[in-house]
Amino acid sequence: MKILPHIKSPADTRKLTLDELMILKDELRQDIVSAVSKTGGHLASNLGAVELTIALHHVFNLPKDKILWDVSHQTYGHKILTGRRDKIDTIRQYGGLAGFSKRSESEYDDYGAGHASTSISTALGFAAARDNVGGDNKVIAVIGDGSMTGGLAFEGMNNAGHLKKDLIVILNDNTWSISKNVGALSKYLTTILADEKFNKLRTEVWELTGKFKRRDKIRKTISNIEQSIKGFLVPGMLFQKLGFRYFGPIDGHDLPLMIKTLEDLKQISGPVMLHIATVKGKGYEPAEENAGAYHGVGKFDKVTGEIAKSSPSRPSYTKIFGDIMVELAEKNNKVIAITAAMSTGTGLVKFSEQFPKRFFDVGIAEGHGGCFAGGLAAENMKPYFVVYSTFMQRAYDQIIHDIALQKLPVVFCMDRAGLVGNDGPTHHGTFDLTYFSTVPNITVAAPKDGNELRSMLHYTADNDIEGPVSIRYPRDNVPTDMTTEIKPIKWGKWDADTIDKDVIILAVGTMVDTAYKAVELLDEDSHSIAVVNARFVKPFDYEMLEKIKNRAKYIVTIEENQIRGGFGQAIAEYLTSNDYKGKLKVVGIGDQYVTHGNRDQLLKEIHLDVDSIAHTISECFGKESSSGFLHKLRFRKHNSPKKVS
Repeated sequence: MKILPHIKSPADTRKLTLDELMILKDELRQDIVSAVSKTGGHLASNLGAVELTIALHHVFNLPKDKILWDVSHQTYGHKILTGRRDKIDTIRQYGGLAGFSKRSESEYDDYGAGHASTSISTALGFAAARDNVGGDNKVIAVIGDGSMTGGLAFEGMNNAGHLKKDLIVILNDNTWSISKNVGALSKYLTTILADEKFNKLRTEVWELTGKFKRRDKIRKTISNIEQSIKGFLVPGMLFQKLGFRYFGPIDGHDLPLMIKTLEDLKQISGPVMLHIATVKGKGYEPAEENAGAYHGVGKFDKVTGEIAKSSPSRPSYTKIFGDIMVELAEKNNKVIAITAAMSTGTGLVKFSEQFPKRFFDVGIAEGHGGCFAGGLAAENMKPYFVVYSTFMQRAYDQIIHDIALQKLPVVFCMDRAGLVGNDGPTHHGTFDLTYFSTVPNITVAAPKDGNELRSMLHYTADNDIEGPVSIRYPRDNVPTDMTTEIKPIKWGKWDADTIDKDVIILAVGTMVDTAYKAVELLDEDSHSIAVVNARFVKPFDYEMLEKIKNRAKYIVTIEENQIRGGFGQAIAEYLTSNDYKGKLKVVGIGDQYVTHGNRDQLLKEIHLDVDSIAHTISECFGKESSSGFLHKLRFRKHNSPKKVS
């Protein structure tokens, strides 16, 4: 009999026998493989966490007890066991389940996540809130070993060890980077140390020694013996020193052992660390053999494991960027590439293989990466810090204090700037134009295509630039074919065929191609519209902007970034301060977080697709002119997108 169809909530999982739970784990793996094969998503990490997920649901009383999942990309099984199985085939799809924990989605998602190293600090907040109202629920943080490279995790542990709150942290070590001593002896030791009877005896001995005159010396001797044994046999002394009682490592796929250990640990007071060893992709051979490829995977054949391959007409920006970085390193031995645990995602694998001494992966530690890049730049190296736009937010103090203030020539390469698609609001890079533009001494650039990206990067390698540079590019394919020629770029200058028009569109980065297509959608009479490639967001090309101000009757700015604090608002400030007499329309992303879905769907939803941009021009300016071409503006295609606010 199938078990999984009858699981509607964690209460159902708690009622199952061990034999039934053993059946459930196989069914849960099958469900995860089936769902991800249709939609794509995080496969290997979810398969590796199946036994852990089931054990947590069986042992703890959800939703009273709280589980905080670090990153939360490993929660597909959790979603299935909490009443969302009927929607699991919609994971990461527009209008479907989110690929991460989301508070508004379920009462069992205690905290939203998407970035790493946050779970321990968050869990401590939950524990403090519980104690403040006299609650008795358990709080569990689940963190992967990759997230333990982030300093925030240790900040949380340091504070938790000091406060001594009842808190369980589960370290899901799925790369064996910490646990080298998994085996019968450490398993036996952990079984003893976590056992309820042992801990009761330990407490009684501790209380008994308090009656002796030399109690402090006796207690210290007992404690030293315990620590020496554990320090010799297990790799947990660091956690012990931070104030946690450490248990493990144990086999995270041994479901009976996991259940027994968690049952015992929930009886122990104070901060506890359970170290489990798991295998990414467990139970699905293709994912076990190549966990990297199946970590975040597209659609695939669940029988053969063959990943569906798309045939884009042009390569991705990330692929182009990786090739360019190799070009830079070949001609300049001062070029250094830095990434934060994203060598594959940022296209730097080729660079790392060809120039291993000039490649640095700092782990999930963007703040450290920023200071590291600053130190390199101060010693006349040319560091390129390659980070997803959404993750660079984690190093904002380093941008301001350690780099820009000192005018150090660090090049920030902002991959996945703008809307990233199915990973959703935790991963969209919709703030970087804003957060970089507020900082003095920095140049902020957004190339319109791969060729311009190449020109910008070569300029930074060939010239002594003053101060940091941010270059943003999207998670998308380049819109035009790559050329063999590296076209020289006029640094700090915008580009346009003409600005001698009544309507000027100032488009940034990805929106340049969109703006040209929008103009093509408009009536043949609309020959008084010009598109400017505003490729330098800060500082502006003030010379060209002044000419536009004096000539254009209507100006539209378009950016794939938050309007608030972005390019358009800065243009508006300049025009207002300099007596512009015409009309201005600022187009971008409103004061909102954008949901998940594919990129085209999301651009349409927020009115940054071609049709919406054309409609904006028509709506804003077509009704304001009673003569001339503007009142004639209309779509060649008689579609009618939503009005842009």
